Amino acid sequence: MRVSIALSVALMLAVTAAQAMTVDAKALARFDASYVKCEAQFPDMRGHRDEAYLSLWKVRLDDTARAQLAAVRKGATYQAERRRVAKGSAKGAAAAASSPLEQQCHALWGEAQRAMKSKAKP
Repeated sequence: MRVSIALSVALMLAVTAAQAMTVDAKALARFDASYVKCEAQFPDMRGHRDEAYLSLWKVRLDDTARAQLAAVRKGATYQAERRRVAKGSAKGAAAAASSPLEQQCHALWGEAQRAMKSKAKP
C-alpha cells in the first residue's frame, strides 16, 4: 500500500514537472547561439542541441518537449532575440573569450551526456 502511494505521488510530481515546463524564448535564442559555437569546437555535440538544453532543466527529450521547443523557435520573441544576438556576435568577440566558452561547452556536454545515459537506463 505504501509503495503504491509513494509511486503515485512520484508519478504525479513527474507529470506535473513535465507539464509545467515553460521555455523562455530569449534564453533559448541565446543558448542556441552559444551552442552553435560549441558544435564548431566539439563535433560530438552536433545534433544534440535540444537534448543538451533540456538536460539543464532535468527534462527528458520526448516528442512533446521537442514540439514545444520548435514552437518557441518559430515565435517572434525568439526570432527577435536571435537577430539581436547575431548582430552582437557580428561585432566581434574578444579572443580571450574562447577559454571560458570552451569550459562552458565542456560542462554543458558533460551534463547532456549524463542525461542521455540516464535516459538509456530502464
